Amino acid sequence: MSSILANNKIRLSVFGESHGAAIGCVIDGFPAGIELDFDKIKRDMQRRAPGRDKTATPRKEADEPIILSGVLNGKTTGAPIAVEIKNTNTKSGDYENISLVPRPSHSDYPAFVKYGGSNDVRGGGHFSGRLTAPIVFAGALAKQALESHGVKIAAHIRQIGSVCDERFDYNNINKELLERLETESFGTISAEAEAKMRAEIEKARLDGDSVGGIVECAAIGVSGGFGGNMFNTVEGRLSYALFGIPAVKGVEFGAGFGLAERRGSEANDEYELKDGEVAFKSNNNGGVLGGITSGAPIVFSVAIKPTPSISKPQASVNLETNENATLVINGRHDPCIVPRAVPVVEAAAAITLLDILLDN
Repeated sequence: MSSILANNKIRLSVFGESHGAAIGCVIDGFPAGIELDFDKIKRDMQRRAPGRDKTATPRKEADEPIILSGVLNGKTTGAPIAVEIKNTNTKSGDYENISLVPRPSHSDYPAFVKYGGSNDVRGGGHFSGRLTAPIVFAGALAKQALESHGVKIAAHIRQIGSVCDERFDYNNINKELLERLETESFGTISAEAEAKMRAEIEKARLDGDSVGGIVECAAIGVSGGFGGNMFNTVEGRLSYALFGIPAVKGVEFGAGFGLAERRGSEANDEYELKDGEVAFKSNNNGGVLGGITSGAPIVFSVAIKPTPSISKPQASVNLETNENATLVINGRHDPCIVPRAVPVVEAAAAITLLDILLDN
């Protein structure tokens, strides 16, 4: 079983299971001659990796990517890039009681139906957030390719539970802020927000529960004119990749759903001349108009649901006896997946935006 992000130029195929021998990916169509900074790749991998913060699962994985092909002397060759990431810290016995009693809000039941009960439920199998590690690897490469074109991408934790961070200034996002955010394992614009968010996560953890949130991502340096209308929009292509991230349940661009309560006079992004060039007075549409980049910063937000695996007893059914059952989930789980999802959102955006640029 593999999952494929089939873009117009770049094709990403992700393979493996959470408790299998390894996970990994194959990247087809990646441009040749990109000199890779392996320290930056490792940094992004570590931001996503488990077991490095109290807000995450205690499962520890090195997440060291082993590049099998497509890179020579530190540069991409143009050939398919294959990478493998070993799984070294699995406890498959923790999942014996869910093989026939599906976890609420997990993929267990629909996957049981689709694959006739042959699906791997250990750690979520191929549906696990563990499979986002290869996505982050591919995204780290894409971010470096984009930087050679003057494009910078980074994200922050916009919200956890009821606690909110400052929002990006949609029309004025500086490179220094994005450079800071992409180095942090718990990226927020406001230091005060981080402390309150950590307290919110800890409260859920101590209660045997979990909490969700929102990641806000920005890309600067993308000029106008990229993308297309109707079924080839920048929003559609980004959303296609973003919804491939486990636990993502919503995507909005710019002010998004907030535009529904505004009048046109409040929502419209008016034009002005600045230094002899067309510019925007606001950026409520998040840098995309008619499905095409406007030249303003691309800004979007991703809603992430609470981690379904919680310690509280939950109602389920026994698929073998066809009886109601009470499920208690064992194992190691994130009380909040949002901080670790930040580099994954960046990665999905980078892969897609690079594909859009190459497509044009």
